[in-house]
Amino acid sequence: MKYNTRNIGIIAHVDAGKTTLSERLLYYTGLIHKIGNVDDGNTTMDKDIQEKNRGITISSAAVSTQWKKGGNVFNINIIDTPGHIDFAVEVERSLRVLDSVVAVFCASSGVQPQTENVWFQAEKHGIPKICFINKMDRTGADFFSVLKEIATKLNTIPLALQIPIGAEDHFEGVIDLVKKKALYWIDETGETIVEKEIPQSYIQEADEYRAKLMETLAEHDEALFEVFMESEQEASLEMITACIQRVCTARLAVPVLCGSAFKNKGVQPLLDAIADYLPAPEKLPPVQGKDPGTGEAIEIERNRAASFSGIVFKVVIDKHMGRLAMLRIYSGTIQPGDTVMNVRTGESFRISRILRMQSDKTLSTDEGKAGDIVALTGIKDAKTGDSLSASESPVLLESITIPAPVIRVAIEPKTNSDEKSFGLVLAKIQEEDPSLVVERDVQTGETLLSGLGELHLEVTLEKIRLNHGIEVNQGKPKVSYREILTKGHTFREKFSKQNGGSGQFADITFEIGPRENNEAGLDFTSLIKGGAIPGEFIPSVEKGFREAMESGPLKGYPLESMSIRLLDGSFHPNDSAALDFEIAARDGFRNAARACSPKFMEPIMQVEIQSIEEYTGAITADISRRRGIITSIDERSGRKIFTAEIPLASTFGYISDLRTLSSGRASISMKLSHYALVPDFIAETLIT
Repeated sequence: MKYNTRNIGIIAHVDAGKTTLSERLLYYTGLIHKIGNVDDGNTTMDKDIQEKNRGITISSAAVSTQWKKGGNVFNINIIDTPGHIDFAVEVERSLRVLDSVVAVFCASSGVQPQTENVWFQAEKHGIPKICFINKMDRTGADFFSVLKEIATKLNTIPLALQIPIGAEDHFEGVIDLVKKKALYWIDETGETIVEKEIPQSYIQEADEYRAKLMETLAEHDEALFEVFMESEQEASLEMITACIQRVCTARLAVPVLCGSAFKNKGVQPLLDAIADYLPAPEKLPPVQGKDPGTGEAIEIERNRAASFSGIVFKVVIDKHMGRLAMLRIYSGTIQPGDTVMNVRTGESFRISRILRMQSDKTLSTDEGKAGDIVALTGIKDAKTGDSLSASESPVLLESITIPAPVIRVAIEPKTNSDEKSFGLVLAKIQEEDPSLVVERDVQTGETLLSGLGELHLEVTLEKIRLNHGIEVNQGKPKVSYREILTKGHTFREKFSKQNGGSGQFADITFEIGPRENNEAGLDFTSLIKGGAIPGEFIPSVEKGFREAMESGPLKGYPLESMSIRLLDGSFHPNDSAALDFEIAARDGFRNAARACSPKFMEPIMQVEIQSIEEYTGAITADISRRRGIITSIDERSGRKIFTAEIPLASTFGYISDLRTLSSGRASISMKLSHYALVPDFIAETLIT
């Protein structure tokens, strides 16, 4: 049986060259016949008008293509993910459904903060990886330095399958350590590869890295170890390839290749590596799911013979085709006209069409099978993270984690005539991007839009203007604070109501306070003995407290963490119901929480600034002014790298401020690090 499908994602920091590499992959696989460039705004993957204008990827683009190797044809589904932390949900939902990733690094910038972020997101999902060190032609390019950083910063074992011939302006080609050959690209399009003997000046270095490669493989693979120990016997090319595939799939080490996507060098060997070393869906362990009725664990075999199951990882509203549900199929097959079930809603629906995505184009297909990534039409209420399965054997797959928003802004349409369509547009964009939250401020009546960062909100508001023709007024960005309890308190809440027939009654005594180590979420313990409260009512008490945490006692911000110990209570044999205990818990929280010395918590961002020596003093002074703490100052390729922790509230407008401060010679990237207590002098301004 041929295992010829590869579902890969391309992950990296902003500006490491992901989209340029994707464009070259599509060109050499024959899907496109003209190479687009990010700077020219004509790439296949970045089709959104803002992606062209900003030169960054905003939403993950999916495309299916084919690569011919050794008489086999490989179907490669590629998802090019955003590199900016503000679009983390796009990365998360793509990684949730992919089988492997190509991590792209800039040869001069090395392992940057967002690379670390997405790398560990991929680790969380247990995804095999290949590294591609890009931009070998760039000033400051240093393959071996990046190789070391991959080992130290990403806590992995890099497996160099190539080393570069030259660097910067002198980057000529690569040495293939597996085949022991030098590869050169002799024309501008990079289509013609010439294989030569390794140049004399590189033989020693090539031998050294070939030996390292074989040693690492032998350490992790028994079959190769035996050959390695028998010095007379040389391992065959097929044996080494099979061994690299095993080691890569088991995530024991990460193959590393290099090149310059922009200069069309090194792309075909990467395609070969994707085909040779990354796993086919059928080769991966069974998918874990649950029976939606009993909660029992179910193992799903990744093959066509099994019952159909899949997960919706993205919803796209297309102006021509309407609502498209992007689906990863894990098992079974589906065809247009089939009826499938949305396990979350329990509703069944008929599939109208099955489409294969070619970035902004779609092709109808008559079947979707295990391992495929397709788009479905005719699905009404599907949301990101929904499980779809055959109606006769429903299975609930692990959903997709949506990060909580950290920043919000008040918005309104500039003209009253847009009021009605404004609400519909907000509902639509929230459906496409579940990390956006739209809510109404009860006190002011304002519409609040919350997201993952300044750029995230900026892009969303621009989308409303460009794609939907609605001009928007916006207020100043506000931080989404959280609240926390700092002291414990014991409290009794009695809820009693007579409605002239059966009444309502619930009585609870509980201890409320902070959790140990302020871990996030609710820690609920019931110490009820002797049936003082019937067992069936206790989950309702927990539910009431959990819901109450959504609005803290100070200003209604969500409560970060809380401990509840249910000590005692009573009930009425006729009047008590589950809902009464839920209400008692909610009321009890509101009445008791203020006695627990609640405080505000604010999001703290991990910030990395790259600059030149000249601006060191100005940058460090500016970080202090923003209540920031510098955690490290490093040097890489002649540039200073400042890492700092700065409260989100102090980072608004930071990108343009830094540009002014450094005459455009500094760059900045941020990601959410943690939440910390707000200093008292600032907390006072939040309460007023």
